[in-house]
Formats: sequence, C-alpha cells, structure tokens
Amino acid sequence: MGLGTKVRLARLFSNPSGHLFGGAVDHFVGYGNVREGGLADLPGALRRVMAGGPDYISIQPGAARHLWSDYAGKAALVIQGGCFTADDRIRQLIATPEDAVRYGADALAVAIPVRGATEGEYIRWLTDTVNAAARFEMPVVAHVYPRDFSDGGKIVFTPDEIAYAVRIGFEAGVDVIKVGYTGDFESFRGTVATCPIPVVIAGGPKTDTLLGALVQTSEALRAGAKGAVVGRNLWGHGDTTMAARAFKFVIHNGMAPEEALAAAGA
Repeated sequence: MGLGTKVRLARLFSNPSGHLFGGAVDHFVGYGNVREGGLADLPGALRRVMAGGPDYISIQPGAARHLWSDYAGKAALVIQGGCFTADDRIRQLIATPEDAVRYGADALAVAIPVRGATEGEYIRWLTDTVNAAARFEMPVVAHVYPRDFSDGGKIVFTPDEIAYAVRIGFEAGVDVIKVGYTGDFESFRGTVATCPIPVVIAGGPKTDTLLGALVQTSEALRAGAKGAVVGRNLWGHGDTTMAARAFKFVIHNGMAPEEALAAAGA
C-alpha cells in the first residue's frame, strides 16, 4: 500500500476511536419512488446527515458534482461507482478512479451484488477498479450484497452469504469491505476475524425502529466490525440529524443504544 492510499484511508478512519461512521446517500436507481421517503429531497437529506457529523459521505458522482462543494473539508468524500438493481434490470459501472480523483474524493466505492448468472461481471468490476485505482493511490471500498434468486433476486444477510461476500471483497483486492450484518454474533465475528482488511457494516434493510438499527450496529462492533455506513436506517427514521448523532455515540463513544438515543435527544 502506497502513501497516497494510506493518507486517504486515514481520512476515512480519522476518528480517535479507530472506527468509521459513514452516511450513504447513494441509492440512486435502487431507491424507487423519488417523491417519497428520506431521499425525496436529496439536498435536504445530505444537509441533515452532515449536521450529524459523519466521518464520510458516500454519494453518486453527479450528486457530488452539484451538492458537495458546500461540505468540502467537513467530511471525507466517497464516490459511488456501482449502479445496479438486485434483479439485474440495471447494471452499470458509472465512475472510475480517475473520476474520483477529479472530484477530490478520498475513496471510490463500488457496490455489487453477488450470486446469480452475472456474478462474474460484477467481480470483474471490482478487480478492474482495484487495478485502475492503483495508478492514483485511490482506496476502493466494496459494498457487496449477496442475492437469493429463489425469490426474484432479493438481497440476503445469512451467515454463509455474508462470509462469501467478505471473501469476494478481499480477494478482489479492495481496501475496505461493507456488508450487511448477519444478525448472528458468532458467525459475524468469525467472518471478520478471518478478513485481513477492515469490515464495516451496511445499515441493512430498514429496521422497525432506530433503536433496532443501533442495537445491530453495537453488536456488529463488538463482533469486530470497524464501523458502519448507514443509509435507510439513518434518513428513514424521521429526525436524520438526531439519528446520525446516535450512531456516532454508539460507533465512536461505545455507548449502549438506549444511552445513545437519550444523549442524541430522542
């Protein structure tokens, strides 16, 4: 790993806790009805997430171009290059490491699904991106989502599939892996323990309550995760800024979920 990669990764993991709290506002084609939900007002959603003080924001390149200048220097910027739907209706790689350099980003994220007939194509996205990123010393963060095609290609979080997703990420040569939490402490601890690079959890499917999201984040951290990059469970529970503060208290201060909610003003 060269100096440039080390410097950029240090910006992602800049908190003294050694953990990372990221806000994901990069859902794009997978979001659905853009008139409803937490991302209906994308500029407002970004503003509310940033008010909570995340370490980094993951965002699509076009959105970054139009929105990020107001927040430059206030958090690390991660450009999302992966663009897919779970059923493969859409599958495109929309940003390169060179694009990330032009945008002043600290890393390039590549979200991919695995399993199914197109899995090899997605793995090639990762390996090609890692090879291209080496020229620029640009870290690559893999967001890996296993699918179950017995029910139309939905994303799953079973222990075996998450272990597989982590293996795909580090064998493709990425620098950080983001996967869903299995909900099973022992299985997740075993998977993280055998991975030579940092594993952070995705917010996962939206939980019924913010407390539920904080509980799974706390458990994943105890199992060895190095942080969380949260989307739906951040801007999908009403007060986005309060939710961001609660996640920070859990991730960086080691607070119990209930304590974190109280400290955040819930």
